[in-house]
Amino acid sequence: MSDSAPLTLDALLARLSRLHPKQIDLSLARMQSLLARLDHPERKLPPVIHVAGTNGKGSTIASLRAILEAARLRVHVYTSPWLVRINESVRLAGALVSDDELREALLECERANAGDPITRFEIETAAALLLFARHPADAVLLETGLGGRLDATNVIDRPAACVLTPIGMDHTEFLGSTLAGIASEKAGIIKRGVPVICAEQSPEAMSAIEAQARRMRAPLHIAGETWHVGVENGRLVYQDEHGLLDLAMPRLFGRHQVLNAGLAIASLRAVDTFRIDHAAYESGVARAEWPARMQRLGCGRLVRLAPEGAEIWLDGGHNSDGGRVIAAALADLEERVPRPLVVIAGMMANKDADGFLANFGGLTRHIIAVPIARDGAMPVERLAQAGRNLGMRVETAGGVDIAIASLRRLAYEAPPRILITGSLYLAGEVLAANGTAVR
Repeated sequence: MSDSAPLTLDALLARLSRLHPKQIDLSLARMQSLLARLDHPERKLPPVIHVAGTNGKGSTIASLRAILEAARLRVHVYTSPWLVRINESVRLAGALVSDDELREALLECERANAGDPITRFEIETAAALLLFARHPADAVLLETGLGGRLDATNVIDRPAACVLTPIGMDHTEFLGSTLAGIASEKAGIIKRGVPVICAEQSPEAMSAIEAQARRMRAPLHIAGETWHVGVENGRLVYQDEHGLLDLAMPRLFGRHQVLNAGLAIASLRAVDTFRIDHAAYESGVARAEWPARMQRLGCGRLVRLAPEGAEIWLDGGHNSDGGRVIAAALADLEERVPRPLVVIAGMMANKDADGFLANFGGLTRHIIAVPIARDGAMPVERLAQAGRNLGMRVETAGGVDIAIASLRRLAYEAPPRILITGSLYLAGEVLAANGTAVR
């Protein structure tokens, strides 16, 4: 490579990672300082829908984007974490950001930051906001990275709507050890007078959300109270004060995706910013896609390693509540077409492996624990022991490919159903290894 060759995106990201000694350091001060030096791009955005919660954020945003785009609107999207490449995090008016565009925005943010301490997620978020401010669009969908109150995305003074997906126990080392405390942190995205659209929550979480909404005098639209969604005769049926929608079922698989689609619909109907007709709701719900959320891998290198006729499903769920909805989706599959289930799992060390794996106890006795090639990954033997504590048959393997190939030696009464789960980082490795593109 010549001296004049441009810095690669990977090399730039590695350099930006060295600007702060910690990967996560929740604060808004650094972000606010950098945005001021960039002439406040966060104040020059199209209407913003800000989404926080523990589970379902990405799927809800996928439904929001699909509906808005079906209504012929241009949509910017910022999500995290990415699975295979960072470009997935930034979508400009419908297309993933190019390497060159993202590199230049990051370099501009790096120059403005002038060497001050800042986390990589913060500078990535600033770059996304800079790009959103410079490209025309009709809406911005903004997903929190971790928490809400002190998350780097919480710099929009007056979004069009604040959306709260189901909240559970996760990231306790940063957000607190109680559900009420975690919910309070996530409800920190609520802004004065801005509509809050909320999924069904536990009583503890809902109390914290309601308290923050009262403080902010923010109208609260709650699932099961002001809006309702369910399934009738194989159709998604949504109802609120504006009337009833009878729609196709979501393309995203699992009964929880009906709830996520309902949350997206409720969010768009709670604000006056967008005009969405029935056809856009119908098309958007039916077309929304989101990788590594009960995603079936139909072809690719890993699929070819599996026993003939096997199904491979991928889900990045990584906490107890996430495991519960995955298990419910698998139970639905089992009811339709019974197959023996094998769970291949890898997790990060800060996750509750016992709580996650317990969800699968009634569905399988066969767990294969695998490593994740990332700092902070849970040791394979620790994950395996969590499965043994639950009375499961547990093996270990050096990788997902080895785990899948090992199933060829076993005799099944029917081709197995293989679930790979436990971490979005593992899901990214799987998509890359399988050659599955994320668009």
